[in-house]
Amino acid sequence: MIGERNSSGIVRLETFLRRNGEPYRLVDPQADPQACSLARQYCGRTYEVLAVCPDGSVLVDPSVEALAHRLGLVDMDSDATLYDVAIIGAGPAGLSTAVYAASEGLKVVMLDRSAFGGQAGASARIENYLGFPTGISGQALAGRAYVQAQKFGVKMLIPATVAGVDCSRRERPALQVQLVDGHSLWAHTVVLATGARYRRPQAENLFAFEGRGVWYWASPIEARMCVGQEVVLVGGGNSAGQGAVFLARHAAKVIMLVRGKGLAASMSRYLIDRIAATTNIEIRSEHEIERLEGDRSGLARLTWRDREARRSETRAIRNLFLFVGAEPETRCLEGCNALLDPAGFVVTGKSGRGALESSVEGLFAVGDVRSGSVKRVGGAIGEGAAVVAHIHQRLASLGVNNFS
Repeated sequence: MIGERNSSGIVRLETFLRRNGEPYRLVDPQADPQACSLARQYCGRTYEVLAVCPDGSVLVDPSVEALAHRLGLVDMDSDATLYDVAIIGAGPAGLSTAVYAASEGLKVVMLDRSAFGGQAGASARIENYLGFPTGISGQALAGRAYVQAQKFGVKMLIPATVAGVDCSRRERPALQVQLVDGHSLWAHTVVLATGARYRRPQAENLFAFEGRGVWYWASPIEARMCVGQEVVLVGGGNSAGQGAVFLARHAAKVIMLVRGKGLAASMSRYLIDRIAATTNIEIRSEHEIERLEGDRSGLARLTWRDREARRSETRAIRNLFLFVGAEPETRCLEGCNALLDPAGFVVTGKSGRGALESSVEGLFAVGDVRSGSVKRVGGAIGEGAAVVAHIHQRLASLGVNNFS
């Protein structure tokens, strides 16, 4: 990829490639004569990124989807397979389902709109996962599971955004997974493992700076833009704590804004202790962001409010990290009539269904998207393993030979 190192276009594509384990090289045209020569061919138009692909083609400011198709990561053109299970979401719960289902001979397809690993995949270090006493990064943990799923023959479609799930079974005696690009997949069962997305605080101009100073994860890509700077991180859960500790190794100072009175009610003790021992992390309780300001280059100033003192403060801040709450990712179920709880999470185990089956036959939910789940990586992986037994029962009721 040829372009300015910290431009929004470079960061967007680099994040996709890095999170999906795709090798790439980043070249600054001002420092590399060959890149500069190639860039001159496109000097007649404004661009942020030139992507030079393995087949020799050059894409100008490509979307993530266009780059993925050119790299051969997504191929839907001739897929008429009737899968035993389609898994929507490639976080810990989805990856666990894929590994256990495929290892038992089921035909499995997995879809995710951005990258494998989910929110956990963006964690700099998970220290309380069983079997890793020194900790492991979320991407390394998810990457091992991803390779394991591929070994067992799981078909991966990343990026692939699901528009909806047709549960009517009008056209075929199966569930239809409809994608935004117009393609569809058919499966006897569907496992929803879409997790939850971070909430967007009600702050003025927030949307205008997403991808230009506002981030919902903290990876080495964002960290390199924070060297020597003050940064602000909003949130009080484990993901926020992991992000703060990671960013503190790069930034001059990390200011944590927490809506509550402290961290004890929402964060694991080991992370609270780690934060307390990190001298360049400052916690401000009962604070919330109010307004963002900036220019064409991105975020420049941030205003937050002390709710207890009832006063506001504005600082020169170029990077804001948001790890706030969780909203279930269930938009693809609109029109499917699956029962949701008042917060929007999928209800399972009602009306004689199995513990992980929704109100729609053959539609299962695991991990953070499920009502009543423990919202931990270990719990999500356990549910992913457990749902496979329910899938076998559903397939048996349909008379499907699982091991053909």
